[in-house]
Amino acid sequence: MTITQLQYIMAVARYGSFTTAAEKCYVTQPTLSMQVQKLEEELGVQIFDRSRKPISLTPIGEKLISQVGRVINESTRIKDIVDEQKQDVVGEYRLGIIPSVMPTLLPLFLRTYTKRYPRLQLHIEELQTSSMIAALRAGHIDAGIAATPLVEEGIEEHPLYDEPMLAFLDRNSALRAEKTITPTLLSSEPILLLERGHCFRNNVLSLCSEASVKEQKFGLSTGNFQTLVELSKEGFGNTVLPYLNTLTLPEADREMLRDFTTPTPSRQISLIHMQDSLRHKVNESLITTIRGIIRAMIVYENTRITSPLEV
Repeated sequence: MTITQLQYIMAVARYGSFTTAAEKCYVTQPTLSMQVQKLEEELGVQIFDRSRKPISLTPIGEKLISQVGRVINESTRIKDIVDEQKQDVVGEYRLGIIPSVMPTLLPLFLRTYTKRYPRLQLHIEELQTSSMIAALRAGHIDAGIAATPLVEEGIEEHPLYDEPMLAFLDRNSALRAEKTITPTLLSSEPILLLERGHCFRNNVLSLCSEASVKEQKFGLSTGNFQTLVELSKEGFGNTVLPYLNTLTLPEADREMLRDFTTPTPSRQISLIHMQDSLRHKVNESLITTIRGIIRAMIVYENTRITSPLEV
């Protein structure tokens, strides 16, 4: 039994596919399958039910998987202790980022960060908040970048920046006559929202909690801000955008943006990790780099944080 075999088992259990697990582990599918089969033969049990799609754990596999996770976590902590003692940003580091942040944040800091810390092997994965929390607790990732505050026992939050929220008005909106708007005014007309599961949807609903939100009558399932923008331009309703998403809008589209009255509603973006994390130097390097780059780009001062929790 090897740590590598256990890592392969965890990957298959997580992704429900030998092919995807192999891709995530950077090995060929036959190699991964052979190692999992060898371990099953050594233990004399079948860990996975291969007759189902996605592949699922057998009853004995369900009992084994939590212990496997603990063994892997403890094994990786040995190297974490050594790396931390060396006071260097090295090794592997697995980072989750929520979908509504990754497209705008990653291009802004990744090149600078990887040049500054070339000995760190950074693995980045897009995860919604609920999946990120589960991945943190299971040890699948070392840290995450998410909207906060979260009410999660055992998880530390390190605020990186507060990102203002701006209204994007549809072409027929009566609010286009206003220079700034209030949440109540915004709620008086139909609003286009991201699909359920995205914390920014909750930020907007929290913002408009003082009034009844008039969501559009048609069904819409999207996690893409550009889709919301295009629908607004076609007159299907107003929407709300994070500040960094507005910086790349064409000039004609920027004319449809409106600030909210102060204090400007904002979402707080933080680096989150388990309280017993040993990756202090890497955590701090990310916090320092992102704060230095992003905070200089956001000029709003009088802000208030909206909740990312489901309302």
